[in-house]
Amino acid sequence: MLPDIDYRELPRAAQRLIARSQTDEAITLPRRSFLKLAGAGGLALGAFPHLAMAQAAGQKASALKPTEQPSAFVQIAPNGEVTVTINRLEFGQGVQTALPMILAEELDADWSVVRSRHGSNDAAYADPRFGIHLTGGSHSIKNSFTQYRELGARARAMLLGAAAARWKMDMATLRTQAGTVLGPDGRKLSYGELAEAAMALPVPERVKLKDPKDFRIIGRPTSRLDARAKSSGRQDFGIDVRLPELLTAVVARPPVFGARLASVDDSAARAVKGVKAVLRVPLDRGAEGVAVVADGCWPALRGREALKLQWDTSAVEKVDSDRQLAQYRELASRAGARQFDADMAPLSTAPRQLEAEFVFPYLAHAAMEPLNCTVRIAEGRAELWTGSQCPGLDSAAAARALGLKPEQVQVQMQMAGGGFGRRFSSSSDFVVEACEIAKAARAAGLNAPVRTLWSREDDMRGGYYRPMHLHRARVGFDERGKVLAWDHVIVGQSVTSGSVFEQFQVKNGIDATATEGMRDPYPLPMRLTVHHPKLNVPVLWWRSVGSTHTAFVMETLLDEIARATKQDPVAYRMQLFGDKHPRHSAALQLAVDKSGYGKKRLPAGRAWGVAVHESFSSVVAYVVEASMQQGRPVLQRVTAGVHCNLVVNPRTVEAQVQGAAVMGLSMCLPGAAITLKDGEVQQSNFGDFTVARITDMPEFDVHIVPSADAPTGMGEPGLPPLAPAFANAIARLTGKPLRQLPFNLA
Repeated sequence: MLPDIDYRELPRAAQRLIARSQTDEAITLPRRSFLKLAGAGGLALGAFPHLAMAQAAGQKASALKPTEQPSAFVQIAPNGEVTVTINRLEFGQGVQTALPMILAEELDADWSVVRSRHGSNDAAYADPRFGIHLTGGSHSIKNSFTQYRELGARARAMLLGAAAARWKMDMATLRTQAGTVLGPDGRKLSYGELAEAAMALPVPERVKLKDPKDFRIIGRPTSRLDARAKSSGRQDFGIDVRLPELLTAVVARPPVFGARLASVDDSAARAVKGVKAVLRVPLDRGAEGVAVVADGCWPALRGREALKLQWDTSAVEKVDSDRQLAQYRELASRAGARQFDADMAPLSTAPRQLEAEFVFPYLAHAAMEPLNCTVRIAEGRAELWTGSQCPGLDSAAAARALGLKPEQVQVQMQMAGGGFGRRFSSSSDFVVEACEIAKAARAAGLNAPVRTLWSREDDMRGGYYRPMHLHRARVGFDERGKVLAWDHVIVGQSVTSGSVFEQFQVKNGIDATATEGMRDPYPLPMRLTVHHPKLNVPVLWWRSVGSTHTAFVMETLLDEIARATKQDPVAYRMQLFGDKHPRHSAALQLAVDKSGYGKKRLPAGRAWGVAVHESFSSVVAYVVEASMQQGRPVLQRVTAGVHCNLVVNPRTVEAQVQGAAVMGLSMCLPGAAITLKDGEVQQSNFGDFTVARITDMPEFDVHIVPSADAPTGMGEPGLPPLAPAFANAIARLTGKPLRQLPFNLA
């Protein structure tokens, strides 16, 4: 982590990040947040709270400083093409289509001419609820739903006003349809024909949003705007950035986190054709490394291979996975901080008792596109090209590294090939590293943009993993499955301690991200103790964060109680939900109904598995079919019941659930673990870090509970319940519960 991050530099809204993230209130922007943008060649409308305030105070947009000039959220060109700027990073989750769908719905646009593009680190593109740029926490649609509806509705009102003025008619007599304003007498004008005139009108004070029953775009299964480019190999990502005179850098990093250089022999590296410079550079967490800068990736890699380096690891801890597990087990027996408490007296006298220990390894994010960042430094300014989940924080960190002011750094957002949380660290590690290399290259006389690339091995060994966790549970229950006392301990590193989010997330020494998903929604008398050891392994949020392990523990233990008391696992959960959790009940019932659970007979050697979990305000239930083949667990079929309130694009939800479930499946497979020996990560690529392959794929059926309530998130909720549902099916086949991920049947 960067030690000089000043919390006071964050927007005030960011300081309320956690408290506000717990509410589901609609986000409504005041009219002064919407500005028209001159010089766009048509209608251009943006939502810029800070700039709007300046304009309201008498400062014209044209008088704003160059660094304060905004870009539009929606532009309508004279030819009628509608371009929507997204305020999030698109890295596979589908916001590049869903956000334009929301705006186009209220605009009454012709969807066939709607296009989308990324925003930047401009303050306009901050999350309207949190006040910082953020793609994470499954918040994109949830937090920008009202924002993009209002943008579309205001633009539509201005177009109606322009048509009314041209035809000298009452605006109330006009209507819109598919990019056209229609008059009562049959006249019509396209949005492109009206765009320039609409630009001259004031932004309306109030707009009426559609009733959900009138939606014609929202809720319709829609192909993604980026599908053709991606499926044909034409989509550019951050790794594909090409600029004039571009140089490429790769870095030799220490084998142990935080280690420094003892000696460097770079003579052979400098002799490699194409190598322009070999630079000693500071790295994340106080480490040092050597950057090889060349005129292409291949000579840079060859130059790195030719380096002769000696590392000083004497001052850093060398974590060993076996010793770490022993340490965690010892910690689990100690008193610690309490998340919540309950009377444990009934535990010793309960008719039935259950004791269990669960172990979860470190996990790499393993996105298909390794980390990368391109930096171009000029006098008094810098430009960055990267796929960032938080370009505002990254640009501020880049400014500090380059000795610039934040407004002198511009981030050109690029499509990213996955991320799962890795492209948002509060230290901005890979961005700062790229800036340090570009700065050193410039000091060495290389006045050219520098693209820093991580290889797959760099990415896998680079740290910032999902933390290793140990859970220990003692549960007392009666013959009907009623839990009388549940004593639980979690041991694992905190992902927010030491970060800019620590003061929000860490209370009483407990990181809330480590315990999310525990107990709720079940009415259980639980005492939860938490230990957060500090180790020399950088950790970070990983798709669905704490629920990656808490859901597995909760859903497998509840299933075990149901089996022990000879109860149907679905009926047992429904009884626990009662009438207090209708969304959980609806999602589970939908999965049950669509799967045929309890009605159809499974083939010999197959068993049902069930799990349901809420994360990021959405509920996903899985009913799975699994088998054992040659001693190996095989997932045969997955039926999902999803409750995420109103769905913008059903195809996106289906894809997100499938992708998250596959990632959950990966956690179960042999080799899905990051381990360390004497401080060094032992895995380096997909050959020794397992992810699910096409041969592991089950059949999928995804079903969505209908709802008109405001959308909740779907980027992560599909992951947590998959592994426990799979494990519960295998436990029914083998009679032995699974206590470890990846699965250990020994």
